[in-house]
Amino acid sequence: MTSSRTTTRPEPSSPVVTATEPGRDCPLCPRLVAFRETWRAAEPGWHNAPVRTFGGLDSRLLVVGLAPGLRGANRTGRPFTGDYAGDLLYRTMIAFDFAAGPYEARPDDGLTLRDAAITNAVRCVPPENKPLPVEIRTCRRFLVATIAAMPRLRAIVALGRIAHESVAAALELRQKAVPFGHGAIHAVAAELTLHDSYHCSRYNTNTGVLTEAMFRAVFAAVRSRVDEERLPAGQAPSSRAT
Repeated sequence: MTSSRTTTRPEPSSPVVTATEPGRDCPLCPRLVAFRETWRAAEPGWHNAPVRTFGGLDSRLLVVGLAPGLRGANRTGRPFTGDYAGDLLYRTMIAFDFAAGPYEARPDDGLTLRDAAITNAVRCVPPENKPLPVEIRTCRRFLVATIAAMPRLRAIVALGRIAHESVAAALELRQKAVPFGHGAIHAVAAELTLHDSYHCSRYNTNTGVLTEAMFRAVFAAVRSRVDEERLPAGQAPSSRAT
């Protein structure tokens, strides 16, 4: 597959609030604002702001995580960059041709996404990596707008139960109609499928809840789904990696 979708990290210092992105000083969640200000004082060189979507809105794949990690995306300003979850996610996306270039855990490492975008259900880092339900609901407006702004979207990968539930709510789906389960694939619209995966956190991989083979199987299914519309009638898609 050839892809025309390569992107670079958005400018993190932009104060502009758009439909799809909160501004740098977004005031919507007081607890997250206070936590952000604490870390701005402690680490002035860090990003310490809402983390914007990485990738183009004309992509056919959207990966949705829970929230920025304190010393990962909150530090670097790019989703899943600077912590173990990013090591596994980007390695897998490169293997299945959804990303290209070196991943060196820095926003200037030259990594690009190919026909894919990555975002979080909650754009600001929460204390103890645990956003409150009200914060998830409040930030959902940006997830709704992001999905709506992707006219070519064909597949969403939800990393973890909370991301899955937030995506389902953003799509106005009944939770019971799309139960979360690792490897589950839900046809949520004529041209859109929701793929579930356990979160690619170090805890999940260290405990064996998620293996690399399990994670790769999710993206193999996504690769097949995204490739379907490019194939002649009757021809089966093939995986980019084994």
